[in-house]
Amino acid sequence: MRFFRQIRPLYPYLRRYRRPLTLGLLALTGNNGVWVILPMIMRAAIDSLTASLSRERILFYVMLMMITASVRAVFQWASRHYLIGCSRDIEFDLRNDLFRHLASLPQSYYQRNRTGDIMARATNDMSAVRQMLGPGVQSSGNTVLIMLLAAAIMTHLDGRLTAIVLLPVPLVSFSVLYFGRLIHERFERIQEMFSDLSAAAQENLAGVRVVKAYAQEDAEIERFRGMNLDYFEQNRRLIRVWGVFYPLCDLLIGVSFVLVLWMGGREVIAGRITLGSYVAFNTYLVQLAWPMIALGWVVNLAQRGAASMERLQEIFDERPEIAEPENPAKVGEVRGEIEFRALTFAYAGSPPTLHSIDLKIAAGKTLAVVGPTGSGKSTLVNLIPRIHEVPEGAVFIDGIDLRRFPLATLRHAIGFVPQETFLFSATIRENICFGADATPSDAQVREAAEIAGIATDIAGFPNGYDTIVGERGITLSGGQRQRTAIARALLRNPRILILDDALSSVDTETEERILSRLRSVMRGRTAILISHRVSTVQSADEIVVLESGRIAERGTHADLLALDGYYAGLHRKQLLEEELSRQ
Repeated sequence: MRFFRQIRPLYPYLRRYRRPLTLGLLALTGNNGVWVILPMIMRAAIDSLTASLSRERILFYVMLMMITASVRAVFQWASRHYLIGCSRDIEFDLRNDLFRHLASLPQSYYQRNRTGDIMARATNDMSAVRQMLGPGVQSSGNTVLIMLLAAAIMTHLDGRLTAIVLLPVPLVSFSVLYFGRLIHERFERIQEMFSDLSAAAQENLAGVRVVKAYAQEDAEIERFRGMNLDYFEQNRRLIRVWGVFYPLCDLLIGVSFVLVLWMGGREVIAGRITLGSYVAFNTYLVQLAWPMIALGWVVNLAQRGAASMERLQEIFDERPEIAEPENPAKVGEVRGEIEFRALTFAYAGSPPTLHSIDLKIAAGKTLAVVGPTGSGKSTLVNLIPRIHEVPEGAVFIDGIDLRRFPLATLRHAIGFVPQETFLFSATIRENICFGADATPSDAQVREAAEIAGIATDIAGFPNGYDTIVGERGITLSGGQRQRTAIARALLRNPRILILDDALSSVDTETEERILSRLRSVMRGRTAILISHRVSTVQSADEIVVLESGRIAERGTHADLLALDGYYAGLHRKQLLEEELSRQ
């Protein structure tokens, strides 16, 4: 059955909480057992008081009903405490597991999937699963138990009358199955559309600068309105199903009440059942009315929860490309020697980006990489911290194959400032301290900011290091974001420092100040600089020119100028640009 296949991933969580689930189900059984006893007490009270009315008898039955109601209240509290609490516990574990799994997925996954869609699954779908496990389980238990117990007692009171009044039940069941399928299909579509809507809103808010710069506010508002209208119409289609389902159930249940009034009344007049039995029979029918109607709500919760769990499982089914090595090497202190041996690398489904790269960077030396856009510079350095999986036997650190390096040890040894700088919506201090092993002192934070050339800017902010930078650092300029990211990398005191075009947004004067400070920091560390500026890379121990994923030139600044190739041409062009800018 599709429903059980969809919720199968929840079985380990249910086993983990089997004790509170069992207690909750036992309390639920007790609650419904006491609930169906009440009409029998009413029957006994009416029949007894009809035969002989006395204050003592009235007091006895009043006390009996109060005690029964109190016992039921305890069971009802216990069932809610355990079942609803258990659903919250499972939601807590499931959300943690989802976030942990998302953190393990490769960069390519986030390139293929929209953030808004992932967020919709982590919030809306997660809530639907919790509703299924909490109120859904409780309501379905109430529904099934009351229907079974009440029907059994009604049969004991009058089997013929019970058979007549329960005639509409098969029609109710058929309605539930038919409309449940429609609800499931339409809710799946609604969830997909909600994801699209969330993604559109998230992209517009994240890219608000671009939207405003191109004067596309009206166009984007209209596009969002269209998507919202589609989402609205899909919900209306679901509401139409509900609009038919509930009145139909009410109609079928109403037929049962009419039959009880007519047939039961005749039975009392004929003396075949007592007045107390007739009242009890009507009370049981009232108790059955809600479970029969609630079947639809329970089915709705179950179908929604199953559809949402299936959408969450699609994320869990994604396999991380980068995993801890099965046989990790024993690594001491990382020295920082990096070697590429005949490295050829291609992204999935694409031709190779890097071809036969042979390159060795001695520990403590600085390598600079230049080349035209798309030549594979960023890809090369992204392989070092295993942001993308590397071929076996192609990349080594300190003579150890990168694929045998423990991930935590590897990444702890690297300070990486990527091409696209990302800052969190937090204070500047928190952004600089991100990734540090222990809480750094104020002096350490200031020193990192000084070296990165951002300290003077921070001093001019209203709250200094406690200034909130906004989402993705939107309140900072591009150069300020880059320098903050450099300070973050430096604070980790890494053995390997990678700057992927990390000074592209600062002017040449600021760049020179930062580089002069960095030279002392990089002494004794392995550093890789990627830049389009000759001024950034000219003092490196070795410079490599990449063209179409291959090493086209290599050597020192003087060596490459003497070759009169790409590097020399880039140098002449930038000298000319500087000369023209001074005029």
